[in-house]
Amino acid sequence: MQNLSRINLGGLRAIEAVGRLGSLRAAADEIGVTIGAVSQQVQKTEQQLGRRLFERRPKGLRLTPQGEAVMRHLTAGMSELSAGVALAERRQEHVLTVSVAPVFASKWLVWRLKSFNARHPDIHVRVDATQTMVDPDTSDVDVCIRVGTGDWPGVSASKLIDQRVFPVCSPMLAQQISSPKDLARFPIIRDQGQTFSWNIWLKHNGLDETILGDGPEFSDGSLCLDAAIAGQGVFLAWETVACDALRFGRLVAPFPDRYRTDLAHWFVTGQHVSKSRSVRDFERWLRRELEVSLAPVDSPQEPDDC
Repeated sequence: MQNLSRINLGGLRAIEAVGRLGSLRAAADEIGVTIGAVSQQVQKTEQQLGRRLFERRPKGLRLTPQGEAVMRHLTAGMSELSAGVALAERRQEHVLTVSVAPVFASKWLVWRLKSFNARHPDIHVRVDATQTMVDPDTSDVDVCIRVGTGDWPGVSASKLIDQRVFPVCSPMLAQQISSPKDLARFPIIRDQGQTFSWNIWLKHNGLDETILGDGPEFSDGSLCLDAAIAGQGVFLAWETVACDALRFGRLVAPFPDRYRTDLAHWFVTGQHVSKSRSVRDFERWLRRELEVSLAPVDSPQEPDDC
């Protein structure tokens, strides 16, 4: 392993991340540095190795044949290093690390953790808010809650609930909406990262999104929901992000119909590690809370701790 002393290990990590994720931006997000820093590490390491591992193209970096051969070894090596670090840092049974998307964490989970803590005072929950999928087998994360199709490789995924969408808006706007066609008269709030379209809801009402006008756009579903609460337009929301705002009367769903996307919420754990007691307790609690929180709302309630 003497050859490793000649190469910057941080640079090898950057090369592996870029090659595996396919972009400098994704690699920078995973490593926690800037895009420029990743680019410099890649270039410096290529110089140390004396050969180019990536082709520079207008649309980004692409592995050379030599780079693809090197990548197989780098990915295997980094996976082993990650597993070793995770084993060394493996937390005690009473600490539960949960990885969730920021919008699910801020709009649903954090408001209910008090209930879990009351039921299980011996379990300390640590929330890691990120959209990046991690492998619970090789990290200090015990469980991930993710929205998708559930076919992520190398993990075990158990469906929690199907994702259902429906229009929401402020109570004042809702008073002016009596039929789906009325949506054409109001600004439409759009989530730039949304993986479904308005047609999922509109097609059931004999319409399509060509009737919709412009409106504010945001890079995060949580911001979209806040914009809807502020009366800036109508947002096509999903149940876990909107349920509390509906329950407390901050938002109104002008129409009762909710339709499924092809996605669902999933409870994701390691494929090679059995579920610990704290993970099992958290899953049981989570399923109960989802069932209660997504029950139909008859009338707005007063928030307890909001």
